[in-house]
Amino acid sequence: MTASTTSRVDRSVAVANFPFPFPKETYRYSTNVEPASTPRTTTAGSWGEHPVDIDHAYQDELAERARILSSDPTRLQCLPHMVPAAWDAMFVLMELLADSYPEHMSLTREGGGWRWRNRLLGIDRGFAIGEASSMPEGPLGFIGQQLQEDIVLLDQRDGQLWADAGLVTFAADWSFGFDVGMSFLEIHGPVPRVHDEGVIPRAQAFLMRLEPGQSYRRTNWTLTVDGKLDTSTETYPQWGPDRTSLVEGPLAQVGERLHLRTEVQHLIRLPESNAIMFLIRSYLLPFAALATVPEWASRTADVLEELPDDMAEYKGVLRTREVGVRWLREFGGACEGGAAGAA
Repeated sequence: MTASTTSRVDRSVAVANFPFPFPKETYRYSTNVEPASTPRTTTAGSWGEHPVDIDHAYQDELAERARILSSDPTRLQCLPHMVPAAWDAMFVLMELLADSYPEHMSLTREGGGWRWRNRLLGIDRGFAIGEASSMPEGPLGFIGQQLQEDIVLLDQRDGQLWADAGLVTFAADWSFGFDVGMSFLEIHGPVPRVHDEGVIPRAQAFLMRLEPGQSYRRTNWTLTVDGKLDTSTETYPQWGPDRTSLVEGPLAQVGERLHLRTEVQHLIRLPESNAIMFLIRSYLLPFAALATVPEWASRTADVLEELPDDMAEYKGVLRTREVGVRWLREFGGACEGGAAGAA
C-alpha cells in the first residue's frame, strides 16, 4: 500500500468515525450531557460505542503523548490525597479497555493481585492495587500512556468539585498545570455567558449527583491549525503563530491546514474513591475532509458565521473562522464525493 493510499484510507476512517458536534445551525454553551456507550449515527458513519476509543491514530497519538511528557513532566500531576482515586481510575480504565477490546486487552486475577496485558503495545504487567512498587510510574502514568484520552480526576468535598489529579497532554488552549488544585467553578470562570445563564453551577450539580459507576458524555469543539493536538497555553509560542500564517496565507491552503476539533468528554463516577473521572478525547478533521460530507460543510459554515464574537474569542476561533467560512463556501463543494480524501 502506497503512502498516498494509506492517507486516503486513514482519512476515510477519520471521517466515518468523526463525532460531528453541531446538531443545529447555531451553537451556544449548554451542559448537553447524554448517557455514555450509546452509538451515535452520523451522516458519514457513527461514533460513541466505547467510552475509551482506540482508533487508527492510536500509535501516533501515544508517541506524541510520550514526547510531550518527556519534555514536560508537569502534564502528569496527582495531589497526595488523590492517590487512591488514581488507582481507582486506572482499574476502571483497564476494565473498560478489556471489555471494549478483548482481542487486544485483558485484565485477570493473579494470586493476590492482577495482571494487565495490552497486546497492541506489548505490555504484560502484574500489579497489586495500592502497591507503588508494582507500578513505579504511578497508576495514571501507566494507564494514561495506553489511551488517547486525557484524564482529569475531580475530588468532591466542601460542596464543590476540585481538579486535583490528571494526565493532560492534548489541552486545547488551557493549562492543566495551572488549573490543578482549582475548583470546578474557578476553572470555568473565564467562560463567557455561562454564568448569567447558570450553566456551570447546573453542570457541577449534575456531576455531584452521579452515582458510582454512572457514565455520561458531552461534546465540545474548537478550531485548530495544522492538526496539532497539543495547543496548551504552555506551548503557545509553538502554535500561536499558526493562526497568523493561516489567515495571511493562500485561501486554497485552508482546507488542509484548518481542522475542526471535537472533544468527546466522558464523566464517570469512580466506584471506590467516589472521585469523578473526566476523560477528554480530541478528534481532528481537516476542512478538506469535512467538506466531503456536504451537510457538515454547510452546517459548520453556518455555525461559525453566527457564533457571537465573545464566544469566538474565548474559543480561540475569532481570527480563523472567517477564512474557514470563506474556504467552505468557495472550495467546499469541490471536495464532495471524496476528492478531499485524495488530497
